[in-house]
Amino acid sequence: MTIAVFVLSLLGAMALGVPIAFSLLICGVALMVHLNMFDAQILAQNLIEGSNSFPLLAVPFFMLAGEIMNAGGLSRRIVNFAMACVGHIKGGLGYVTIMAAVIMAALSGSAVADAAALASLLLPMMVAAGHDRARSAGLIASAGIIAPVIPPSIGFVIFGVAGNVSISKLFMAGIVPGVLLGASLWVTWWWLARKEVVQVPPRKSMAEIGVAMRQATWALVLPLIVVFGLKFGVFTPTEAAVVAAMYALLISVFIYKELNFKTMVPLFVSAAKTSAIVMFLVAAAMVSAWLITVANLPAELIALLQPLLDSPRLLMFTIMVITMVVGTALDMTPTILLLTPVLMPVVKAAGIDPVYFGVLFIINNAIGLITPPVGTVLNAVAGVGKVSMDEVTRGVMPFMVAQFAIMFAMVAWPALVMVPARWFY
Repeated sequence: MTIAVFVLSLLGAMALGVPIAFSLLICGVALMVHLNMFDAQILAQNLIEGSNSFPLLAVPFFMLAGEIMNAGGLSRRIVNFAMACVGHIKGGLGYVTIMAAVIMAALSGSAVADAAALASLLLPMMVAAGHDRARSAGLIASAGIIAPVIPPSIGFVIFGVAGNVSISKLFMAGIVPGVLLGASLWVTWWWLARKEVVQVPPRKSMAEIGVAMRQATWALVLPLIVVFGLKFGVFTPTEAAVVAAMYALLISVFIYKELNFKTMVPLFVSAAKTSAIVMFLVAAAMVSAWLITVANLPAELIALLQPLLDSPRLLMFTIMVITMVVGTALDMTPTILLLTPVLMPVVKAAGIDPVYFGVLFIINNAIGLITPPVGTVLNAVAGVGKVSMDEVTRGVMPFMVAQFAIMFAMVAWPALVMVPARWFY
């Protein structure tokens, strides 16, 4: 009965058009009434404490780093460097997109920011070269979702806080899976674009590649700073977010000189608005998370899934399918906040490594950003690239299938995640 109250109150509020954060609060109130323990003070206290977390400070700083990266010229120089390296290959602009997406993912951690930047920079070039518009937009959207998997990742920060899992370990474990997602796009693009007749830019000379690399060096150094800083314990993930934001700001102002005080203000305002939305979502979700624990919902779910606890792979497969379904209707952040407190006790009861589960869970949620009908990244690419949602949805399908295939391969063979993860721990 408690599970029914939780699900029906949440879905009912969302069906009425109530914003997700307020739907979570309504769900919390419904659970309190059902448990005969309604108290406005408890509700307010959990709402305030929900966002009172030091690790969550990483969220606004990583968002600010992404805003500065796109406006300060770091993204453009990364694209230019990728263009110099692989732009001359047949279908080269697609490979440029994937290569740039992987590098940019190690800078911002925001799928929407990366996809929007790639769409504005590369989609017009791909269409002008003769690539199919829908396919190009689909590739850009699917490349953008690598950002929540490769560190620094806002998704890992939120999951780590909600599930009480080491954020540093999640960051390190996400590196190879993120690269594998990029590799799946590379192979899929090669297969789809091999018969296209397009204009291929001339091969760049070594001198030109050297110039592009020198111009992008300051941007390329940032991922190394973050990864090595976390690996050797120089700073925590939250401190890494501050380092990333300050580094991007200093490079944009003093090295590339594309930002000044006047142009910085809108970036800070935009990052603050986005952070406020995310943090309110987190705070509201923590109310429901507390009540989920009080109502003993995880125990009920464990009882329902008892037959699967002896088969971790089958349990993971089931959880991934459930997450896929939820991801078609909800954005990444609310999905993480809703499902993590419910699923983590089940995962631990089955003896599944929480870091391994976290990586696959975030990959699944990232792919959810390009699954219709919600698909936040699809909307971003459609808006920035001036492409219809139908076109982007059609174009993204083969790439989405390839990324799901990689995810389920990791379900079948956990070593794909855990063996390389231990190289970085």
